[in-house]
Amino acid sequence: MIKKIVVSACLLLSLVSFAQEGTSSPYSFYGIGDVRFRGTLENRSMGEIAIEQDSIHMNLQNPASYANLKLTTFTLGGTQATTKLKTDTETANARRTTLDYLAVGLPLGKWGVGFGLIPYSSVGYKISSVSDDPAVNNRRFNGSGGMNKAFLGVGYKITPNFNIGADVSYNFGKIETNNFEYITDISIGTRELNTVDLSGVNFNLGMMYKTKINKKTSFFSSVNYSLESTLKTENTRNISTALYNSNFDLSIVDVLDDVKTEKNFKIPSKYTAQAGIGEARKWLVGVGYTFQGAGSLDNSYNSLDNVTYEKHSKYSIGGYYIPNYNSFSSYAKRLVYRAGFRFENTGLVINSEPIEDMALTVGLGMPLTGTFSNVNIGLEFGKRGTTAANLVEENYANVSVSFSLNERWFEKRKFN
Repeated sequence: MIKKIVVSACLLLSLVSFAQEGTSSPYSFYGIGDVRFRGTLENRSMGEIAIEQDSIHMNLQNPASYANLKLTTFTLGGTQATTKLKTDTETANARRTTLDYLAVGLPLGKWGVGFGLIPYSSVGYKISSVSDDPAVNNRRFNGSGGMNKAFLGVGYKITPNFNIGADVSYNFGKIETNNFEYITDISIGTRELNTVDLSGVNFNLGMMYKTKINKKTSFFSSVNYSLESTLKTENTRNISTALYNSNFDLSIVDVLDDVKTEKNFKIPSKYTAQAGIGEARKWLVGVGYTFQGAGSLDNSYNSLDNVTYEKHSKYSIGGYYIPNYNSFSSYAKRLVYRAGFRFENTGLVINSEPIEDMALTVGLGMPLTGTFSNVNIGLEFGKRGTTAANLVEENYANVSVSFSLNERWFEKRKFN
């Protein structure tokens, strides 16, 4: 059954990852867009804490975790995002539904393998700038697209308490931005269309370690390091004259020759360290820190004088609680209750104002009776940006659902 689900879901996500508009943030104009992937829902619900050596859930943040799997695991997650955007003078609301990730994990003795597809970043914005001054052109901006990751990773259990792992990701995608300038009451204007094709490879290394503190309590830790990588871009710029109607549907009437350029993004290395204590299948509390250098993320389509990129950092805290994971009399006692908090300096600086992102997360894991599989629900309430310096503040509420399905593969039959 799980094999049929995996094939169907892979086909679905492959199509949707190209078609979906995964964000409504004006900040997605910069860099490679709005980086949406933050791990599986189970980890996101704990403020992105992912330190326990779990045998039935995939941890997509650290490839060393694949060596812990005891069953073939398939995981799929999606999010309904609602965002309120506001400036000093205006407000707007937006809603998006997205698929977040699809992955399969295979246990192979001391080894473990994980592979899947992740819609990693998204571009999606629509902005109007209308002036009462007839000497100043009105402008309409919109963008779409993003970057996806197809990954393959392996983990190896050196000792019962110590794992190492590595994965490789192939990054690919397309970003398209439009800039249309016009004068009020004149149904003709100028359109600039930028199309950017992205491609590249990056590597991630990880380690996980646990040890007993006393009879019940254990110490857990996780370290992973993403190597600096290059993201190749092939840019095409097209400038044309266009007619428009009241709905701003454009009819192209005069087109200049395309201008093609190439410029690479430099994605800086990233280091994440997490640690915590807990009692396996009972409770866990952990903290984490992520550091990433300043990237070279400006290109011909998104370079502005008032924008710079600085070092990125993130602080996380979170955990879970299970009243009684093997209770026969009460389903509620087998539920997993998760919560967490994260604070992030995104590394983006606009008008000398750093863009920060913070969120409170909660979640619930619901086991499927008679199996090791489960359904997870998560809520995330957060704020990004500021209304200072003529910027936009985003207040968002995300509702996410994921499935973690488990089954035994590669098992020899004892009877025919």
